Amino acid sequence: MFRIDLRSLRTRLLLWLSGIALLVVGATWILHGILLADLARDFLGDRLAREADHAIEILEQERPAAREARESSQSQYRILHHLYVLRVGEQVTASDDQLLQTLTPLLNEADDAVVEVRNGEQHLLVYRRHFRLAGNTGVLLLGEDFSRVEAGLGRLHWWVAGIAAGVLMLLVVLNLLAINGGLIPLSRIRDELEALQTGQRERLSTDVPSELDRLVAQFNHFLDEIDRRLKRSRDSVANLSHALKTPLAAVTQVLRGERPIDAQRRLKLVQRLEDVHMQLDAELRRARIAGPHAGRLGNLERDSTRLIEMFRSLYPQKRFHLALPDAADRPVPIESQDLSEMLGIVLDNAGKWASHEVHCHLEAARDISITVEDDGPGVADEDLSRLGQRGMRLDEQSPGYGLGLSILRQLVARYSGRVWFESRCGAGLRVKITIPVKEGGIQP
Repeated sequence: MFRIDLRSLRTRLLLWLSGIALLVVGATWILHGILLADLARDFLGDRLAREADHAIEILEQERPAAREARESSQSQYRILHHLYVLRVGEQVTASDDQLLQTLTPLLNEADDAVVEVRNGEQHLLVYRRHFRLAGNTGVLLLGEDFSRVEAGLGRLHWWVAGIAAGVLMLLVVLNLLAINGGLIPLSRIRDELEALQTGQRERLSTDVPSELDRLVAQFNHFLDEIDRRLKRSRDSVANLSHALKTPLAAVTQVLRGERPIDAQRRLKLVQRLEDVHMQLDAELRRARIAGPHAGRLGNLERDSTRLIEMFRSLYPQKRFHLALPDAADRPVPIESQDLSEMLGIVLDNAGKWASHEVHCHLEAARDISITVEDDGPGVADEDLSRLGQRGMRLDEQSPGYGLGLSILRQLVARYSGRVWFESRCGAGLRVKITIPVKEGGIQP
């Protein structure tokens, strides 16, 4: 059973275009009927006016035909060739007595004009012309039966209706062909998606109409992001497997051995387990990086305020200051967890090293800028370049700036940003992060 799918784009376009074509053709046909009738009235009215002028010229001439015309209605009819009513002075003649009764009221009108008169089923078009003849005023009503003209116009109008219906059907067919041709790129994309699903393709073709450029580009970006996340997950698993095998094997061997575990061996076991814990934490934090194409937005005011309150509780002896930009509650194109990770790493390290105060300044003008300063001992100039290297700890006695800053560099790099460190020995460390933003989101 045939069923129209109203959810189909093809059906919707065809219905819309066919409806518009029907409206245009119907309006054109209606206007054709109106304008055709008006054109016929104007044409016949002009012709009656010219013939009335010609008839009056004949009546004004002193010729036998003119005298006969003024004396005999039959003669007048032969001269005027139309239905008429003629009044000269008090004398009134007409081509038909019944017509005289119908048109007599028009003789008293003062203007020259074309008038339509209904007489039963008869539709007359009458031209009224005033004149003077031999010192007497006269009025000539010259008419023609418009019913026959209307009948011919009606037949013509319905012929045009048949032609218009044929044109409409042709437009529907042409619209269907145009729609099918216009939807070919969508069918090609559907086939490419099926090929993607079966592994026969890796990306959608960019050879598409300009209207689909952004759709295809965004979809390919999405596929790239999936590949990056898959690679990152596999790398994390490989790193964890490589990093955990040796320490776990050593711990297992010690626990299975018969030698007693003294304080020194216990300390080594604890250190190895702490290394395992650190490695697990680092890889899990890297795995949580969503990246710029995750489709999630962060909020500077909400995320930074929450973190500042948390670190005030963690480091109650330190004072944390937060400076927010105008309209800080506006969403920013950084995934909320990533934004919290960036802020958390630098605030945590600043809290560990600060003597008394930590200042956090956020900006969201053209780019997103995060600046965190502490008043701690700072870092020597020769060590600044090593900050953020994987596993680098400048002070083995304290957690310091180590693995967290390595994750920070990777996280900022995912957003095509920059992170750099500025320090004066004994005056604290400044960490500045800049994330470029363009219209529509983070730069790819």
